Amino acid sequence: KQFRGIYEEAIRMKGDSGANLIGLLERRLDAVVYRAKFVPTVFAARQFVNHGHVKVNGRRVNISSYRVKVGDTVEVKDASKQMALVIEARALSEREVPDYIEVNESQLSAKLARIPVLSDVPYAVM
Repeated sequence: KQFRGIYEEAIRMKGDSGANLIGLLERRLDAVVYRAKFVPTVFAARQFVNHGHVKVNGRRVNISSYRVKVGDTVEVKDASKQMALVIEARALSEREVPDYIEVNESQLSAKLARIPVLSDVPYAVM
């Protein structure tokens, strides 16, 4: 149901609906948390957000589907920075942070620099 709503929004937007769909999906809070390498898996990102370990622009957000806007700052709460999950994810070298997300390693915060396009997605889409 939720995916269908995002799909319908993507086809209503101007331009390529496939690229719009990817842009909307990659701006979900759980996707940004995963891409910024705060957690090791997509499933962990969803749970991490739901358990209230993430702030957006200084306010706690616990809704995984929250849509991050360009310029928003996503950060890990201070109390959560020492979690084993977060420390483990920072050490992983198997994936890179995409260039549409600016990450501050020392503060465990990330900023959405621009809306991602199809070529930014690090996996096969079409």
